[in-house]
Amino acid sequence: MEQWAHGRGITQHFNRPGKPIENAYIESFNGRVRDECLNLHWFQTLPQARLVVAAWHRDYNEVRPHSSLNNHSPHSFARLVQAG
Repeated sequence: MEQWAHGRGITQHFNRPGKPIENAYIESFNGRVRDECLNLHWFQTLPQARLVVAAWHRDYNEVRPHSSLNNHSPHSFARLVQAG
């Protein structure tokens, strides 16, 4: 990973151990995944887990409105931005 990033001119910044609040966005997202998907299902197989998580991911990105995006889904917001 380090070589790949360096080869592309990407500077990596890491959270300090024990300081997850340094990246509140991902912590918020992780909490949503946990509360809205992972804690609601009992996965018996890996393919089943992949299907359930993929369905949640599609809903999160393509259907669900996000207040930070003026109540658009990320998918529809991206189309609006691309359209100008």
